[in-house]
Amino acid sequence: MIDGPALVTLIAGPTAGGKSALALRLARETGGEIVNADSMQIYADLRVLTARPNTEDEAAAPHHLFGVADAGEAWSVGRWLEAATATLATIAARGRPALVVGGTGLYFRALTVGLADIPAVSAAIRREVQALFDLLGETAFRVRLAEIDAPSARRIATADRQRLTRAYEVWAASGRSLGEWQSRTLPTLFPGTWRGLIVEPDRQTLYDRCDARLAAMLDAGALEEVARLAARGLSPTPPAMKALGVAPLAAHLRGEISLDEALAQARQDTRRYAKRQLTWFRNQTPDWPRVGNADAAISDRTP
Repeated sequence: MIDGPALVTLIAGPTAGGKSALALRLARETGGEIVNADSMQIYADLRVLTARPNTEDEAAAPHHLFGVADAGEAWSVGRWLEAATATLATIAARGRPALVVGGTGLYFRALTVGLADIPAVSAAIRREVQALFDLLGETAFRVRLAEIDAPSARRIATADRQRLTRAYEVWAASGRSLGEWQSRTLPTLFPGTWRGLIVEPDRQTLYDRCDARLAAMLDAGALEEVARLAARGLSPTPPAMKALGVAPLAAHLRGEISLDEALAQARQDTRRYAKRQLTWFRNQTPDWPRVGNADAAISDRTP
């Protein structure tokens, strides 16, 4: 099911879907190099809890952008795109295929559609816009936004304060709507230089795999990993602190809930996240081929 020449293969899908195993097998077959496109696997502190490739997998094929950031850092989509672009250029210079694998949809969108070079918004403007939202309330604020950026006012979902105020801030800082900036983007990967694939097991199989993987993570030292992270005393704002499983396991370590309760909450959070990923990829990549069984996709592959 995976055929045809391509320099870059994008393998996306929900957590626990089998993406990493497929990427590793293809890297072995083709001599390719694997590039991380998972926003949590960037962080060095959470190898177990984010299901990063283990040392054996990393020895089997070159891996890039895994565990390259400290948990106290906050990598944006733009920072990842800059690092991924440089990495892909280096791989291409070696004449080797690249396999970009992960579940962070915005990373794949940045590669294939582009990332708007939106000017920075000052703290003063952010404060003014937040104050305006508080003064007007969402309904009146949306009406005000529609006067300057009607597409954003229509598109942004109810109760999504962050995106509503972001759209207004961009206009206030630049005099252009968010849509205008986004329309000026260019992709890093141009058509014909890449192919995309979504690994999408059926819903129950995916949920069962999520549950089984969490149990395996505990056996592999996830609780100890969270204990080491908690001991650093980081604020709750860095992205790594919001990784699946961190909050409930940390609550257990503080004596607030039992381990069974922590595991149940982590399972529920993981299933919900997987569902959101499935929805995002179905909406944003409807024309990418789907495979429900990664192992079958490998075995059916034509040279």
